[in-house]
Amino acid sequence: MKSVKVNINSIDKVKKFVNTLTKYDGNFDLVSGRYVIDAKSIMGIFSLDLSQDIELVLQGDGNDEVLKAIDEFVVK
Repeated sequence: MKSVKVNINSIDKVKKFVNTLTKYDGNFDLVSGRYVIDAKSIMGIFSLDLSQDIELVLQGDGNDEVLKAIDEFVVK
């Protein structure tokens, strides 16, 4: 399991983020406070406060390729 902070603060970013993650098998969750949302769910993401950075939790191993694909959203 690995986690990173992501910033997806616009509709276009949310669409691109979800489209990128759906290309990969595995479970990806967004954690904001006490809420845990499936990161592949556009409707779920829009229920979060997108003005803040959100924690993305990547389940399993071998997530380096996924992290490279979503690098533009990762907060550094």
